[in-house]
Amino acid sequence: MTPGMQQPDDTRWRHIGEALMHGDGPADRLVTWMASSGMRAARAQFEQALERGIESLSDPPEPLRAFFAEIDTPPPWLDWELQAAGAEVYRRGGIELVYVARDVSFVGGYQASAFNKTLLLTGALTKGATRRLGETLRWALDSTAEGGMRRFGAGFKSTVRVRLIHALVRRHVSQLPSWQMRDWGLPINQIDMAATLLGAASVPLLGARMLGMLQTRAERDAATHSARYLGWLMGVEERWLPTDEASAMRLLYEFLLSISNPDETSVQLAQPMADEPLSRPYPRWAALRGRFDRARHLSISRLFLGRRGMRNLGLPESTLPWYPILNWPRCAARHLLSRVVPGGKGRAARAGRQAQEDFLQLLSGSVEAVVGGATMAGSGLGPT
Repeated sequence: MTPGMQQPDDTRWRHIGEALMHGDGPADRLVTWMASSGMRAARAQFEQALERGIESLSDPPEPLRAFFAEIDTPPPWLDWELQAAGAEVYRRGGIELVYVARDVSFVGGYQASAFNKTLLLTGALTKGATRRLGETLRWALDSTAEGGMRRFGAGFKSTVRVRLIHALVRRHVSQLPSWQMRDWGLPINQIDMAATLLGAASVPLLGARMLGMLQTRAERDAATHSARYLGWLMGVEERWLPTDEASAMRLLYEFLLSISNPDETSVQLAQPMADEPLSRPYPRWAALRGRFDRARHLSISRLFLGRRGMRNLGLPESTLPWYPILNWPRCAARHLLSRVVPGGKGRAARAGRQAQEDFLQLLSGSVEAVVGGATMAGSGLGPT
């Protein structure tokens, strides 16, 4: 995936190492104030400011005012037309894009063992693979919805809630006696968050292309611009944000070198995710469909992660990448048709989003996936 990439030089390695100890200053300061002033009341004020604007509070505390002053002021480089075009690319990616996000980013991300320890200390195994995946997918769909990243859009609000949760988890886990700061870095540090962004945005786009989704360079760069704003709102420093597809791949390569160190936690988290289809609430033929979907997802993981990645995660190395091979012609034909038929891209985006929502509904069943629950430490986490 990274042919011709050069390893970081000594200066770059030092910067990456330092970023492993850096969190998110604005959000961390906000959480410090929330803890000192009373979490319940402070969280209520935060939610009101997020839902209705900081001006809806008669006398907002300065830490809250400062945080919202920052996130309510878009960065000068943001181009809303380009952001909207990029979000449409993600919707057109349809189910293939979601499969790559699940089977490559989410599952493959468990090779970052330090991040796994954060997840385990916040109850990831207790929550269950299906719920973690559903919450993460809900955030992704909110963030790529039409108008979703505007100030009061669902994606904007979901992302800010995820940012707050990251800060809450960072504060909690870093204070635990069992947390080995010297070996594992700061919980949910800058590199963790930046890798999460690339795993959620750049990897699925690249993977969807390999599964048959036709994309132009302009479309990929628009999608990267959309991801760049998402990362900025998440609290990722601009030096770790991609500016185009090439920079995204370079950053991803550096992060893989610096944080991929699989251990027993990789297996602990990956195996339940591999078996997740077996417990989906299919309306009929549940046992048969569960086994088929498990095999389908494993075949996608095998194509992108290779034998070594599957071995690192305790997944069957003998799996063949049969689904990507069989699906490629159908997917390529669908996207080619959308380009030559008038209005085809718009219809493809609507159909793709419906397929993504249907998949989320299958995961969630009668329980709606919600971004921002009090225990939702895993939403969007994990270089996924």
